[in-house]
Amino acid sequence: MDVKIDATWKEVLKDEFEKDYFIKLIDFVRDEYQTKTIYPPASKIFSAFDNTSFDNVKVVLIGQDPYHGEGQANGLSFSVADGIKLPPSLRNIYKELKNDLDIEIATSGNLEPWAKQGVLLLNATLTVEASNPGSHQKKGWEKFTDAVIQQLSDKKDNVVFILWGAYAQKKGAKIDRFKHFVIESAHPSPLGAYRGFWGSKPFSKTNSFLEAKNIQPIDWKIK
Repeated sequence: MDVKIDATWKEVLKDEFEKDYFIKLIDFVRDEYQTKTIYPPASKIFSAFDNTSFDNVKVVLIGQDPYHGEGQANGLSFSVADGIKLPPSLRNIYKELKNDLDIEIATSGNLEPWAKQGVLLLNATLTVEASNPGSHQKKGWEKFTDAVIQQLSDKKDNVVFILWGAYAQKKGAKIDRFKHFVIESAHPSPLGAYRGFWGSKPFSKTNSFLEAKNIQPIDWKIK
């Protein structure tokens, strides 16, 4: 598989890449790509890490699975490729962004501009079979992304972790909250947004924290 990953992550995760579970995981994923339709494209599996170096991470936004529809997944949580209709959760994220910072709702769902500024858009599982949500869960990806979160928590300071919904909150349970700022609310999906996502103001809260630590805030506008 032709995958790209920033050199800073290769260094931080080098021990993880050599563990038995990860080697088995990659063997499984490679076979899946050869025999089935898998998303995102193989070259974008590690897109979150390639767009946001370890050194540059300011914010971590945790998702669950890649989108499983044709052309949607681009390796970044909640993000879709250019020209793809906005999924319901992303549309709600944009609505809350409008309510929070009065940023107009974008037509593009490609969140690469956030990633380039230091927002690690991390799914718990990095691959999925077409039209089969959850199909690559419990194959090893969750263990890998837990290790990513642990490295960020241990080796960095003043990172904002945005945990939307019970799944992300459980995954972020071990984050050192003395060193980092954790924002928790309901998930932005239509099924859960009314439980506390609306009005949670994660974007302004993130920038207020970063500015208080003399860190450049995020320009949340998708151009």
